[in-house]
Order: sequence, then C-alpha cells, then structure tokens
Amino acid sequence: MAAVVITEEKAKVQVFVDWLQVNGAELRGCTINSSPKGFAIFADAEGSSDDDVLVVVPLELAITPMRVLQDPLLGPECRSMFEQGHVDDRFLIILFLTFELLRPHSSWKPYLDMLPSRFGNPLWFSDDDFLDLKGTNLYDATLLQKKKLLSLYHDKVESLLKKLLLLDGGSQSDVSFEHFLWANSVFWSRALNIPLPHSFVFPQNQEDLGGCPSTPQTDSHQKEIHDQVPATASVGPGDTVWVEGLVPGIDFCNHDLKPVATWEVDGTGSVSKVPFSMYLLSVAQNPIPNKEITISYGNKGNEELLYLYGFVIENNPDDYLMVHYPVEAIPSIPFSDSKGQLLEAQKAQLRCLLPKSLLDHGFFPQTISKVRESDEKETTGRSCNFSWSGQRKIPSYVNKLVFPEDFMTGLRTIAMQEDEIYKVSAMLEELVESRPDEQPSETEVRMAVWEACGDSGALQLLVDLLNAKMMKLEENSGSEEQDAGLLEEARVLESHEQPREEEEEEGKRMMSRNKWSSVVYRRGQKQLTRLFLREAEHALHLALSS
Repeated sequence: MAAVVITEEKAKVQVFVDWLQVNGAELRGCTINSSPKGFAIFADAEGSSDDDVLVVVPLELAITPMRVLQDPLLGPECRSMFEQGHVDDRFLIILFLTFELLRPHSSWKPYLDMLPSRFGNPLWFSDDDFLDLKGTNLYDATLLQKKKLLSLYHDKVESLLKKLLLLDGGSQSDVSFEHFLWANSVFWSRALNIPLPHSFVFPQNQEDLGGCPSTPQTDSHQKEIHDQVPATASVGPGDTVWVEGLVPGIDFCNHDLKPVATWEVDGTGSVSKVPFSMYLLSVAQNPIPNKEITISYGNKGNEELLYLYGFVIENNPDDYLMVHYPVEAIPSIPFSDSKGQLLEAQKAQLRCLLPKSLLDHGFFPQTISKVRESDEKETTGRSCNFSWSGQRKIPSYVNKLVFPEDFMTGLRTIAMQEDEIYKVSAMLEELVESRPDEQPSETEVRMAVWEACGDSGALQLLVDLLNAKMMKLEENSGSEEQDAGLLEEARVLESHEQPREEEEEEGKRMMSRNKWSSVVYRRGQKQLTRLFLREAEHALHLALSS
C-alpha cells in the first residue's frame, strides 16, 4: 500500500514539474518531493546553480485578482460584484480556486492535484479536536469565521458556481461548502503579497510582455484592469503594485525559523534571466544536498500560524499574547460617554499584542539580553512628556514597563474615577481658554489623563484582565503543567493507520496532530499569560508604593 502511494506521489510531481516547464518555470538545483508536511522543495544532490537561483516562475503563471477579472468565464460575472464593493480581491482568488477544482478539464489540474485535500487549521478540526481550543482566542475566532464563510457561500458562491459550471459543461450537483472551504484554506496558507512591477500590471503596449502591439481595444482593457487592481493608492509608472496571489512552485516552500532561501520579484530578468518573474534565492552559504529548502513566513506566533497555516512551533520565539478590554462593556461603565470621548481624543487602543520578546525588557527577563540604547531613549523621551504640570514624578519603573503606551492609555481612561474625570476636564478647559482657536492635541489629552490618574488604575485593570484570561484558559483545559504533561507523554499520529500496538509498547499516549497543535498553542498562551501577569502585578505594586 505504501509503495502504491509513493508511486502515485511521484507521478503527481512529475506531471506538475512538466506543467511548470511548459508554462515557462524552471527548477534550478532543486527538486519537489513529498515530506511529512506534504510536498516540499529540496536541494539537488549536485547542489544549487552558480547564481544560487533555485526556482524561477513567470508572473504570468501567478493566480492574482487580475487573472480572475480577465478570465473569459469568471471575469464578466465577478467584475460587477468587485466594482460595487460586494466582494474583495481575496474572494476573487478563492472563487477561482473553487471553480477550477470543480471543472472537469481544468488546465490547472496538475497544480491543484499537488495541493493538500485537508488542512490543519481549526476550520478542519473534528468536534473533539476543536474542543481542545475552548477558552482560547482561536476557539471564538474559528466559530465566527466558519459562520461568515457559510453565509458567504450561500449568499454569493453557491448559485454563481452552479451557473459557471453549467456554462462550462460541468455538473451543478458537485458544488458543496467543503469545496469553498478548501479553496479558502489554500489561499490563506499559500498566498504571497507580491510586489508586481508597474510595467507588468499596466504595460504601455503588449510588446512589454512579448505580445501583440497595442490597439484601442487593448488600451481600453488595460484601463479596466487599472481601475480594478485592488488596494493601489498610487500606481505611477515607477511604482510597485502590491497584490496578493499564489505562485505555483514557489508556494511549496515551508516555513522555518532559520530559512535557507528567500523569494524576490525580477522585473527586468537581470537576476533570474526571466523578465517579470519570481525567483527563489538560496541564502545559505553551502546548501546541503537533499536538504529541504525553507523560507520565512514572517515573525508569527502560534495563534496566527495555527489559524492560517495549520501548524505550530514548540517554544516559538515569536509567540505573542493578545489582550483586550471588551468594547461591548464600555456602555455599562460609569461615565461611559465622557470616557468614550477621551478614548477617541487620545486615539487609545483597547487591544494589544504582547510579543514574548517584550519580556526580555521587563522586570523578570526570560533571557540575558541587552536593551538597545535607542529603546531606552524612546521610552524615557515619551515618559518625560507625560506630566501636565511636572508635579507627578516620572515613575522609577517606566523603563521596565513592557505594556504598549497606546494600550495603557486606553486602560487609564477606562479605569478613571469621578474626581479624576473632573481634574482632566478642568485642565483641558484651562488650556482651551488660553488658546480659544485651538483644541487640545492627542498628546496634551494623554498628558492630562496621566497627570490625573497615574498608572495604578490601569495596571489594576490589566491585572484583572490577565487573571480573567488565565481563568478562562484553565477552566476549559487545565493548567499549564497539565498541558506540559500531555505533550511529554504524547505520540503524535500523522495517520489513523499507524498501529496501536507500537504506540502502547513505547508507553506513549496516542494523540492526533490537530490535538497536539492545540495543546502546544494553548500551553504557550497560558505561559505568556502567567509571565505578563507577573510583570503587571509587580508594576502595580511599584505604582501603589510610589
């Protein structure tokens, strides 16, 4: 059975590589093979090419919103929806993928056959696995996302796909929500934000792309594309147009904290020898033959990695904690109208991301690290502008406070007492009287609020928020120590066909990959909540003592 699967996988790869080559793509010094993560790119046994370019893919092969809008079948149907703002550029690509998956004779079949049939993000979890996320941000976010996708499918996708398949000679009965969900996961796990050269998106004439000379008809069509390119505030001749899209071939690179390659766009062909292409460039000094070629998806925490890509990293150095004050609670707090106006005047935030790396600059550093001089100057400079009259002293702990000032500003305002609101109002009225033609600035309002309140109210509210977060996490899945024990005993099953006897012999507890990912993620959330709570409690103690 295993030999048959391997043979089928090799056949898929060969058909896909042939398809890439027919469409102008090149594999230089690398191959595509199966791995535990699915298909991936590996260095050739002979090593990379002389210029370290590993893969080259013409941008003409990329799946972008422009391609969808120019598609003979999808374009006319999508253009009006897109122009009227009923759908966005991401929807266009997801619809395209769904349609091509269902087409009986899609020209994209060699590429689509290489893509996963299922994904590791929570939208694909079984009911039992999904319960392991209860109490986390991802649990609520996934429920909301699935509800939105179902609504989008029934409102805009289902009937449109049936119509398009009928026009294409296909079967309407094939359409299901699972196909749309699959395309959604393909997009979010593989799309790149591509810096397209302006001359590629809006060629002055077709000769720029090796085509026929420009005509009034093609010029008119280019204007249509210009009007429909998403999110382009400026599209002058020398500009880069950033467009999300999929690049077949490049998108088989997996993420690693220590990547050995990066991708670039080559508008002139000076590096890749292929104008208007994307190429994969080795950054390793001595690429190891047969080693997987990885890139970086960016500094992403496990919450984002699991939600979008379907995997997590143990002890992820880029992990973060999201903390927020519920906006829906504001109307019920005392003096909500006054506080709402102050929040708006200060452009305060009621939500923040706390990267793990912030802890290195706090009261209890997790690693030995030297705070950059620029960081110290920035923090001190910001703090020196706080006091309205100079009567409130800058606290001794200010350079160790790891929580973002925009978020602290929001919490100060929410926690204000009645007498503090009156103090702020009096200070701002005095300022307005001294200059009737000018309203207090954002900085001046922040200074007045800090002068009246200090940090203790905000820090107490932050401690309460973090305690509530920890209680919610532990109520649904136990303690951080219990999660650590589960991971220590776990034997992760990539397939349901693995023999139970082997698992029992090793004294390990059988655990699905989805469950393992959930436990790694939620354990990290508990750990970060504990560590940031300790920072907040210590800062609160110092604030009350000063």
